[in-house]
Amino acid sequence: MAPPNQLLLVLVIFLSIFSLSSLPTSAIIPKANVSLPIPSSQLVEKLCNSKAIENRRFCLKALSTPEVIAAKHTTQLGTLIMKLGTANAKATLNVYNEIIKKPGSPRALNALNCCVEAYKYAILSFEMVSSELVEDPQTANYDVAVIGSEIANCEKELINAKVQAPRLLAGNRFMKYYVSMGYEITSTLELENQNEY
Repeated sequence: MAPPNQLLLVLVIFLSIFSLSSLPTSAIIPKANVSLPIPSSQLVEKLCNSKAIENRRFCLKALSTPEVIAAKHTTQLGTLIMKLGTANAKATLNVYNEIIKKPGSPRALNALNCCVEAYKYAILSFEMVSSELVEDPQTANYDVAVIGSEIANCEKELINAKVQAPRLLAGNRFMKYYVSMGYEITSTLELENQNEY
């Protein structure tokens, strides 16, 4: 019999996926594989164990794909994290676009539009950061931090407009996790870059 913690985790994942079942959830929530876990690489372990990571379990799960585990260096891992962040931002933007079509108050519509712009910015920034990782990790680090600020502003607008949408809150929470991973990997690259000189 599985330990209670594992059963609880499987139940939480199942309920999360079930509650979001009307969406293509694979980009918002890492797929829940109940089969044998894929061992993480040392790069992934080091990243997910760092202080800046908001949710270690999410980090390990999101970075458990064979492509990520095969990453040989920090830049390659960073590029893959940016791709995952982009995919998450696109999936969450689709949720916002779906909800914005439903009738609501002007205040809620303004908040949703603010979030749509934040997610468009996040998509462009994650894509841009991928190209900055080698040339300018300091700028990449700043750009990832700004994504976090945009998402925080989106959340504030939703709260102020009293928008009750668990799917949006979940998307925002997961985006924060990707931002923390992106911030940590760009910080690591920045330090590696300084050590080369």
